[in-house]
Amino acid sequence: MMTNSAEEFDVCIVGASIAGNYLCYLLSKTDLNVVVVEEHREVGVPLQCAGIISQKISNLINLPNTIVKNRVQIAKLVSPSGKFIELSGNEHPYIIDRVALDKHFYTLAQSNLKVSFYLGEKVKSIRILKKDFPPSVLISTTKRIIRCKMLIGCDGPNSFVGSFLNIKNKLLYATQIRMKAQFNENKAVLVFNPRWKELFGWIVPEGDSIYRIGIASSDQIKENFNIFLRMLNIDYKNKIDQQGGLIPYGMMNKCAFNNILLLGDAAGQVKATTGGGIIMLITAAKIASDCIQEAFKKNNFSQRFLKKNYELPCRASIGEQLKIHFLIRKILESLNADEFDIFFDIIKENQIEKIISIYGDMDFPKELAMKMLKNSKVLKFLLKFLIRRPLLQLKLLFILVRT
Repeated sequence: MMTNSAEEFDVCIVGASIAGNYLCYLLSKTDLNVVVVEEHREVGVPLQCAGIISQKISNLINLPNTIVKNRVQIAKLVSPSGKFIELSGNEHPYIIDRVALDKHFYTLAQSNLKVSFYLGEKVKSIRILKKDFPPSVLISTTKRIIRCKMLIGCDGPNSFVGSFLNIKNKLLYATQIRMKAQFNENKAVLVFNPRWKELFGWIVPEGDSIYRIGIASSDQIKENFNIFLRMLNIDYKNKIDQQGGLIPYGMMNKCAFNNILLLGDAAGQVKATTGGGIIMLITAAKIASDCIQEAFKKNNFSQRFLKKNYELPCRASIGEQLKIHFLIRKILESLNADEFDIFFDIIKENQIEKIISIYGDMDFPKELAMKMLKNSKVLKFLLKFLIRRPLLQLKLLFILVRT
């Protein structure tokens, strides 16, 4: 491969969704030359998100009002038998226009002449040039060759950059439709079922009587979605449109390597309880931006340096929380219908709804989990549940000790 004809940049970001565009926006405030390579011709398309985000996003970014479609006051959780609990409190999540959010940071980043976007290009190969000092990265796309000091993989759950690094996410398949319907516009509904035990079915009110209705599961997505629609007495033919995508399932991966970082879905920075990850990736992007700037100051792009300044701070700030999300998910997917109902009754009868309303956090659940474990009935239920499942005990222990 010829390198003398390569286009030279400091940083190459693969992927122009929220992860890549937000990081690019942060780096656009520096003197670094940045290029973003995106395989789709239009930013934000296709839509692959239910678009429900905790209100703390407004503390992390300047969120334009035009991007917010609705806010919900209540989360309704429905067990496999149909029993439900309704939770409300200080958390009033945003329902956002996800395509508009992606395009927002794309537009802001483009205002810097040192930033380039190459849309409609796919990365074909990656090579570390170890003979350079310090080593650099050579990237071949469908249209050009790029050489850079740092490569950032923001290219989603099935990341090409991740595959180059032998990082592979376990994936869930997700699908949703948008349609006019008559549900409660103040409630987000989450429906648990053993057929889609790895996540849930959802009804998310977008506003103006439009709802996003979908599920995610590890297999048989079409059959399971049809079952979910029949449960809701919804005619698929009445849909406005349909979206689909992949969701990483598990915990945060290794995300720092020689000359390369992974960010967002590519790094598994996704909550196993909900499948969402925007708060996590925005937090990680801020760390990545600081790390990249420091790497150029020190002219050090080694894995050791990048791990110290990116991966370890990510693990400290979001990694432990993502681990708790995964622990909760493994417990939820192991509950049978009767156990779901018993657990819901415990929540209703022991003022735990009040604890959730005070300490509940969509993104950082550690404090709430500790508060709930102090309730004797919750603790007794979990101990009896785990005693009957020795294999699950081993899985949870493995998650706890995994770094």
